[in-house]
Amino acid sequence: MPYWSLGFHQCRWGYRNVSVVEDVVDNYRKAKIPLDVIWNDADYMDGYKDFTLDTVNFPRAKLLAFLDRIHKMGMKYVVITDPGIGVNASYGVYLRGMANDVFIKYEGKPFLAQVWPGPVYFPDFLNPKTVSWWGDEIRRFHELVPIDGLWIDMNEVSNFCSGLCTIPEGKQCPSGDEPSARCCLDCKNLTNTRWDDPPYKINATGHKAPLGFKTIATSAYHYNGVREYDAHSIYGFSETIATHKALLAIQGKRPFILSRSTFVGSGQYAAHWTGDNQGTWQSLQVSISTMLNFGIFGVPMVGSDICGFFPPTQEELCNRWIEVGAFYPFSRNHADYYAPRKELYQWETVAESARNALGMRYKLLPFLYTLNYEAHMTGAPVARPLFFSFPDFTECYGLSKQFLLGSSLMISPVLEQGKTQVEALFPPGSWYHMFDMTQVVVSKNGKRVTLPAPLNAVNVHLYENTILPMQQGGLVSKEARTTPFSLVVTFPAGASEGYATGKLFLDEDELPEMELGNGQSTNVDFYASVGNESVKIWSQVKEGKFALSKGLVIEKVIVLGLQGTGEVSEIHINGNPILNETKTIEVSSKEQKYVVSSEDEGESKSFMVELKGLEILVGKDFNISWKMAISEIHINGNPILNETKTIEVSSKEQKYVVGSEDEGESKSFMVELKGLEILVEARTTPFSLVVTFPAGASEGYATGKLFLDEDELPEMELGNGQSTNGQL
Repeated sequence: MPYWSLGFHQCRWGYRNVSVVEDVVDNYRKAKIPLDVIWNDADYMDGYKDFTLDTVNFPRAKLLAFLDRIHKMGMKYVVITDPGIGVNASYGVYLRGMANDVFIKYEGKPFLAQVWPGPVYFPDFLNPKTVSWWGDEIRRFHELVPIDGLWIDMNEVSNFCSGLCTIPEGKQCPSGDEPSARCCLDCKNLTNTRWDDPPYKINATGHKAPLGFKTIATSAYHYNGVREYDAHSIYGFSETIATHKALLAIQGKRPFILSRSTFVGSGQYAAHWTGDNQGTWQSLQVSISTMLNFGIFGVPMVGSDICGFFPPTQEELCNRWIEVGAFYPFSRNHADYYAPRKELYQWETVAESARNALGMRYKLLPFLYTLNYEAHMTGAPVARPLFFSFPDFTECYGLSKQFLLGSSLMISPVLEQGKTQVEALFPPGSWYHMFDMTQVVVSKNGKRVTLPAPLNAVNVHLYENTILPMQQGGLVSKEARTTPFSLVVTFPAGASEGYATGKLFLDEDELPEMELGNGQSTNVDFYASVGNESVKIWSQVKEGKFALSKGLVIEKVIVLGLQGTGEVSEIHINGNPILNETKTIEVSSKEQKYVVSSEDEGESKSFMVELKGLEILVGKDFNISWKMAISEIHINGNPILNETKTIEVSSKEQKYVVGSEDEGESKSFMVELKGLEILVEARTTPFSLVVTFPAGASEGYATGKLFLDEDELPEMELGNGQSTNGQL
């Protein structure tokens, strides 16, 4: 899929003219809600006929001016098309189809059905001539309107009628100006063949019905004598392949296609949405399991109609839906012709939820795109059930109210009305909150945790041992993908040792293939380790030329879960020390808050450390390292734990009154440990020890002495039982 397809999409059946569509785009901008793609349902067509334009409501000149404006903004435009071709002697698409003999047959004649334009014939995409004709019609339409993708709907195939039908004489079919799904053809049931009336029925629309109910008669036939009975399930798939071939041929760009009907292999060519789902809490809940299932089926780019297609949707439900839908692989708001408007800016509370959730999505776009590359190369889903990453944690096997993006980013949304908390299942390990990275949930064995979830908030957590590439976001993916990168590195909270990995794939996203080796792509593997009181982060780049040509840089590194005090020293980038007078890097740290700690032992302190102001090229191998201040305090070989001993640790950066004459000094710190109780058999007041090293040195050694005695004895000596000597 092209990069822009991972942005947010807005659609509605009922955008009646160009001005309405312009208004939607402008209102998203005013509300500062990200939007990449604006869609038109069948409103743009002339009488619901494919590859036509309503010259009254969508005059070509006005539409082209609008498309030119949004294309300059980096936005895209997608329209719907249905497979049914209107039977109309003045309709060029129909006439060319008849001339090329491209339609499905019944007893030697094109099979007649009805959908939105009225009487229609269905193209037979198993026929090579149909594929060529279809491609030519898409080419003609693209010359009329420079669309960026196609939405192929109704392709199960959906038919408003059943059986063998004819066009009624003397009456209009359909009648009226409003769209109607009522059959107006003259039809009779087909029950005289074993294909039309096999000994079993399907549970279509809630009651047992013939196989051909509201679709193509199963005794109709395709190219080369293939019966609809045998080919029905691949109709949408065959249309998808033909559409993909057509779009690819137009400009040589990677196509974007959304298909309602899918089959095994559809995910290679098209995205999928889960159909006209209702705007109910139950539909919101079911959308997660449906999305996860389609990922397992090999269709990774999937999502549901955010806020529901119909009926009217409650404000609270739309809030919660965008908090889920912002993390669908395919994220689109869509509504019915008769439903009230449901754009995300219609309610201020929903707009706020959208800015929060979609704001995070747009920061995560490089991560999502890398997951799409992984799906393309390996078949791994983008959205995954928790058991994919935690197969030994049996408690998550039946979980369908949370999900992962990739192997480590967990979404735990509110799915019930009136709730301001959510109970989330956390598999074993450390989980860091993406909206407040100081918060961490730690669990040794896995547990359920009740999390706060006010109306405008969604809980998103990142697992330990992960390196997550992010950017700064934006209102359009085109601008977001040019912003500097951040790397979020997670270790087990408070661990003395750890290892983390991550990936990043970048390419010229409209090239036909998503691959390395074409000179227009870069792959980066990230690694990080912590141990021996030092942190190291490095990369291995494959084919860095593309990333270098885009000038992409890593501006910030955030490391979570570090043991110690959070103080950083001796920063090296690519082996070179970073000196204050030559480089300005902001270093900050915060202690992390344990929302839930481990069940069987008290947690040690852990810190979040941020290095900001970096200018590391994404397209070149790099390494960063630094030393951490005192972390594991031991007295007489025994570790000092917070819950058993209170020792105050503090540090202050030292001020160089005069620096070294021949080179810039590195930072140095004064560290104080207070609250010790080490016996020295001394006078009555506690001792302090002042230890000095060469300022900023990486290695050093210091010594001292202490002599104590009963000072009024005649001799100042050892061996009299009244004196002590210590080497320090």
